[in-house]
Amino acid sequence: MFVFRLHNLSFGYTSVPVLHDVSFDVASGEFVVLLGPNGAGKSTLLKILAGLIHEHTGSAEFCGQPLARLRPVEIARRIAFVPQETHMVFPFTVQEIVMMGRLPHRAFGGLLDSRRDLERTHQAMLLTDTATLSGKRFNELSGGERQRVVLASALAQDPEILLLDEPTIYLDLKHQIQFYAILERLNAEHGLTIIAVTHDVNLAARYARRVIAIRAGCLVADGPPDEVLTSQLFYDIFEITAAVFKRPDGRGKYIIPTA
Repeated sequence: MFVFRLHNLSFGYTSVPVLHDVSFDVASGEFVVLLGPNGAGKSTLLKILAGLIHEHTGSAEFCGQPLARLRPVEIARRIAFVPQETHMVFPFTVQEIVMMGRLPHRAFGGLLDSRRDLERTHQAMLLTDTATLSGKRFNELSGGERQRVVLASALAQDPEILLLDEPTIYLDLKHQIQFYAILERLNAEHGLTIIAVTHDVNLAARYARRVIAIRAGCLVADGPPDEVLTSQLFYDIFEITAAVFKRPDGRGKYIIPTA
Protein backbone atom coordinates (compact mmCIF):
# COMPACT_ATOMS: atom_id res chain seq x y z
CA MET A 1 0.00 0.00 0.00
CA PHE A 2 1.36 3.41 -0.98
CA VAL A 3 0.91 6.16 1.60
CA PHE A 4 2.37 8.87 -0.66
CA ARG A 5 2.29 9.12 -4.44
CA LEU A 6 3.90 12.10 -6.17
CA HIS A 7 3.68 12.60 -9.92
CA ASN A 8 5.37 15.41 -11.88
CA LEU A 9 5.37 17.59 -8.76
CA SER A 10 6.74 21.11 -9.27
CA PHE A 11 6.72 24.09 -6.92
CA GLY A 12 8.33 27.50 -6.47
CA TYR A 13 7.97 30.21 -3.83
CA THR A 14 8.58 32.72 -6.64
CA SER A 15 8.75 32.36 -10.41
CA VAL A 16 11.92 30.30 -9.90
CA PRO A 17 10.98 26.63 -9.30
CA VAL A 18 12.30 24.90 -6.18
CA LEU A 19 11.11 21.43 -7.26
CA HIS A 20 11.02 20.16 -10.85
CA ASP A 21 8.81 17.25 -11.98
CA VAL A 22 9.45 15.09 -8.91
CA SER A 23 7.82 11.65 -9.02
CA PHE A 24 8.06 8.81 -6.50
CA ASP A 25 5.93 6.59 -4.26
CA VAL A 26 6.39 5.74 -0.59
CA ALA A 27 4.93 2.49 0.73
CA SER A 28 3.60 1.99 4.24
CA GLY A 29 6.36 1.02 6.69
CA GLU A 30 9.29 2.44 4.72
CA PHE A 31 12.23 4.31 6.32
CA VAL A 32 13.28 6.92 3.76
CA VAL A 33 15.97 9.59 3.95
CA LEU A 34 15.94 12.64 1.66
CA LEU A 35 19.54 13.61 0.94
CA GLY A 36 21.01 16.58 -0.91
CA PRO A 37 22.86 19.90 -0.59
CA ASN A 38 21.43 23.10 0.87
CA GLY A 39 18.74 24.60 -1.34
CA ALA A 40 18.02 21.32 -3.12
CA GLY A 41 14.31 21.43 -2.16
CA LYS A 42 14.31 18.73 0.52
CA SER A 43 12.55 20.74 3.24
CA THR A 44 10.03 22.11 0.75
CA LEU A 45 9.23 18.57 -0.39
CA LEU A 46 8.73 17.50 3.22
CA LYS A 47 6.32 20.40 3.83
CA ILE A 48 4.28 19.34 0.81
CA LEU A 49 4.05 15.80 2.23
CA ALA A 50 2.95 17.30 5.56
CA GLY A 51 0.11 19.15 3.85
CA LEU A 52 1.62 22.57 4.62
CA ILE A 53 2.05 23.63 0.97
CA HIS A 54 -0.71 23.19 -1.61
CA GLU A 55 0.19 25.59 -4.43
CA HIS A 56 2.11 23.08 -6.53
CA THR A 57 1.57 21.62 -9.98
CA GLY A 58 1.41 17.90 -10.59
CA SER A 59 -0.16 15.62 -8.01
CA ALA A 60 0.53 14.76 -4.37
CA GLU A 61 -1.66 12.01 -2.88
CA PHE A 62 -1.90 10.55 0.60
CA CYS A 63 -3.52 7.11 0.77
CA GLY A 64 -5.21 7.66 -2.58
CA GLN A 65 -6.56 11.14 -1.84
CA PRO A 66 -5.15 14.51 -2.93
CA LEU A 67 -3.39 16.06 0.06
CA ALA A 68 -4.90 19.45 -0.75
CA ARG A 69 -8.44 18.08 -0.16
CA LEU A 70 -7.76 16.75 3.33
CA ARG A 71 -8.66 18.83 6.35
CA PRO A 72 -5.73 19.80 8.63
CA VAL A 73 -7.16 17.75 11.51
CA GLU A 74 -7.38 14.66 9.27
CA ILE A 75 -3.72 15.06 8.36
CA ALA A 76 -2.69 15.75 11.97
CA ARG A 77 -4.30 12.52 13.17
CA ARG A 78 -2.16 10.47 10.80
CA ILE A 79 0.96 12.50 9.96
CA ALA A 80 3.36 14.09 12.47
CA PHE A 81 5.92 16.68 11.39
CA VAL A 82 9.12 17.49 13.30
CA PRO A 83 10.67 20.77 12.03
CA GLN A 84 14.29 21.88 12.28
CA GLU A 85 13.51 24.34 15.05
CA THR A 86 10.58 24.98 17.36
CA HIS A 87 10.11 28.28 19.22
CA MET A 88 7.57 28.86 21.97
CA VAL A 89 6.47 32.33 23.04
CA PHE A 90 4.61 31.14 26.13
CA PRO A 91 6.35 29.39 29.07
CA PHE A 92 4.95 25.88 28.52
CA THR A 93 6.48 22.99 30.41
CA VAL A 94 7.89 19.95 28.68
CA GLN A 95 4.90 17.82 29.69
CA GLU A 96 2.51 20.45 28.33
CA ILE A 97 4.38 20.52 25.00
CA VAL A 98 4.29 16.74 24.68
CA MET A 99 0.61 16.65 25.67
CA MET A 100 -0.13 19.03 22.77
CA GLY A 101 0.53 16.10 20.49
CA ARG A 102 -2.79 14.65 21.65
CA LEU A 103 -4.87 17.63 20.47
CA PRO A 104 -5.84 16.20 17.04
CA HIS A 105 -7.44 13.20 18.76
CA ARG A 106 -9.69 15.19 21.07
CA ALA A 107 -13.31 15.91 20.34
CA PHE A 108 -14.06 19.52 19.47
CA GLY A 109 -13.77 21.61 22.61
CA GLY A 110 -12.28 18.79 24.66
CA LEU A 111 -10.14 20.30 27.42
CA LEU A 112 -9.61 17.45 29.87
CA ASP A 113 -6.75 14.98 29.54
CA SER A 114 -8.03 11.43 29.15
CA ARG A 115 -6.31 8.37 30.55
CA ARG A 116 -5.08 7.50 27.05
CA ASP A 117 -3.71 11.04 26.59
CA LEU A 118 -1.70 10.69 29.79
CA GLU A 119 -0.48 7.20 28.90
CA ARG A 120 0.65 8.14 25.38
CA THR A 121 2.36 11.27 26.68
CA HIS A 122 4.23 9.32 29.34
CA GLN A 123 5.27 6.57 26.90
CA ALA A 124 6.54 9.14 24.38
CA MET A 125 8.62 10.89 27.04
CA LEU A 126 10.15 7.63 28.25
CA LEU A 127 11.00 6.64 24.70
CA THR A 128 12.78 9.93 23.98
CA ASP A 129 14.55 10.22 27.35
CA THR A 130 12.64 13.39 28.26
CA ALA A 131 10.64 12.20 31.30
CA THR A 132 13.17 13.78 33.70
CA LEU A 133 12.58 17.14 31.97
CA SER A 134 8.82 16.97 32.54
CA GLY A 135 8.47 20.03 34.79
CA LYS A 136 11.04 22.24 33.06
CA ARG A 137 10.04 25.10 30.80
CA PHE A 138 10.59 24.37 27.13
CA ASN A 139 12.40 27.67 26.50
CA GLU A 140 14.97 26.85 29.19
CA LEU A 141 16.15 23.68 27.46
CA SER A 142 19.17 23.21 25.23
CA GLY A 143 18.63 22.86 21.50
CA GLY A 144 19.15 19.10 21.68
CA GLU A 145 16.72 18.71 24.59
CA ARG A 146 14.11 20.74 22.73
CA GLN A 147 14.39 18.53 19.67
CA ARG A 148 13.85 15.38 21.72
CA VAL A 149 10.81 16.99 23.35
CA VAL A 150 9.36 17.89 19.94
CA LEU A 151 9.88 14.27 18.85
CA ALA A 152 8.08 13.13 22.00
CA SER A 153 5.15 15.40 21.14
CA ALA A 154 5.06 13.96 17.60
CA LEU A 155 5.06 10.39 18.96
CA ALA A 156 2.31 11.23 21.46
CA GLN A 157 0.27 12.16 18.39
CA ASP A 158 0.08 8.42 17.52
CA PRO A 159 0.92 9.02 13.86
CA GLU A 160 1.12 6.53 11.02
CA ILE A 161 3.69 8.72 9.26
CA LEU A 162 6.58 10.62 10.84
CA LEU A 163 8.20 13.42 8.81
CA LEU A 164 11.43 14.91 10.17
CA ASP A 165 13.40 17.90 8.88
CA GLU A 166 17.05 17.71 10.02
CA PRO A 167 15.98 16.18 13.36
CA THR A 168 19.50 15.76 14.81
CA ILE A 169 20.93 19.14 13.83
CA TYR A 170 21.33 20.23 17.48
CA LEU A 171 22.08 16.86 19.05
CA ASP A 172 25.47 15.66 20.22
CA LEU A 173 26.86 12.42 18.80
CA LYS A 174 25.41 10.23 21.56
CA HIS A 175 21.90 11.62 21.17
CA GLN A 176 22.11 11.54 17.36
CA ILE A 177 22.66 7.79 17.53
CA GLN A 178 20.00 7.36 20.22
CA PHE A 179 17.55 9.46 18.17
CA TYR A 180 17.97 7.34 15.03
CA ALA A 181 17.93 4.14 17.08
CA ILE A 182 14.51 5.19 18.38
CA LEU A 183 13.33 5.81 14.81
CA GLU A 184 14.70 2.44 13.69
CA ARG A 185 12.86 0.65 16.49
CA LEU A 186 9.59 2.48 15.78
CA ASN A 187 9.91 1.56 12.13
CA ALA A 188 10.81 -2.09 12.71
CA GLU A 189 8.53 -2.88 15.66
CA HIS A 190 5.53 -0.63 15.06
CA GLY A 191 5.57 -0.25 11.27
CA LEU A 192 5.83 3.54 11.52
CA THR A 193 6.54 5.09 8.12
CA ILE A 194 9.45 7.52 8.44
CA ILE A 195 10.69 10.14 5.99
CA ALA A 196 13.61 12.24 7.22
CA VAL A 197 15.69 15.03 5.72
CA THR A 198 19.33 14.96 6.75
CA HIS A 199 22.77 16.14 5.68
CA ASP A 200 24.45 13.40 7.71
CA VAL A 201 25.22 10.80 5.07
CA ASN A 202 26.60 8.34 7.62
CA LEU A 203 23.37 8.34 9.64
CA ALA A 204 21.47 7.85 6.37
CA ALA A 205 23.75 4.96 5.41
CA ARG A 206 23.40 3.31 8.82
CA TYR A 207 19.67 3.58 9.48
CA ALA A 208 17.66 4.27 6.31
CA ARG A 209 16.29 1.50 4.13
CA ARG A 210 15.90 3.83 1.17
CA VAL A 211 17.68 7.02 0.10
CA ILE A 212 16.21 9.61 -2.27
CA ALA A 213 18.87 12.06 -3.46
CA ILE A 214 17.83 15.50 -4.70
CA ARG A 215 19.87 18.22 -6.39
CA ALA A 216 18.56 21.58 -7.64
CA GLY A 217 14.97 20.40 -7.17
CA CYS A 218 15.36 17.25 -9.23
CA LEU A 219 15.38 13.64 -8.10
CA VAL A 220 18.73 12.15 -9.15
CA ALA A 221 18.87 8.82 -7.29
CA ASP A 222 16.44 6.56 -5.45
CA GLY A 223 17.10 3.16 -3.91
CA PRO A 224 18.72 1.19 -1.07
CA PRO A 225 21.64 3.01 0.64
CA ASP A 226 24.17 0.43 -0.52
CA GLU A 227 23.24 1.15 -4.14
CA VAL A 228 22.71 4.91 -3.95
CA LEU A 229 25.58 6.02 -1.68
CA THR A 230 28.55 5.82 -4.02
CA SER A 231 31.61 7.97 -4.60
CA GLN A 232 30.14 9.07 -7.93
CA LEU A 233 26.90 10.20 -6.26
CA PHE A 234 28.78 12.38 -3.76
CA TYR A 235 30.64 14.01 -6.61
CA ASP A 236 27.44 14.53 -8.61
CA ILE A 237 25.37 15.78 -5.65
CA PHE A 238 27.76 17.54 -3.30
CA GLU A 239 30.65 18.23 -5.72
CA ILE A 240 33.15 16.53 -3.42
CA THR A 241 35.20 13.39 -3.62
CA ALA A 242 34.56 10.81 -0.92
CA ALA A 243 35.77 7.36 0.04
CA VAL A 244 32.97 4.86 0.68
CA PHE A 245 33.63 1.82 2.89
CA LYS A 246 31.62 -1.12 4.16
CA ARG A 247 30.92 -0.87 7.88
CA PRO A 248 32.71 -3.53 9.96
CA ASP A 249 29.38 -4.62 11.48
CA GLY A 250 27.86 -5.10 8.03
CA ARG A 251 25.24 -2.41 8.63
CA GLY A 252 25.63 -0.43 5.42
CA LYS A 253 28.47 1.94 4.58
CA TYR A 254 30.37 4.82 6.04
CA ILE A 255 31.60 7.78 4.06
CA ILE A 256 34.73 9.90 4.48
CA PRO A 257 35.09 13.10 2.41
CA THR A 258 38.56 13.28 0.87
CA ALA A 259 38.42 16.66 -0.87
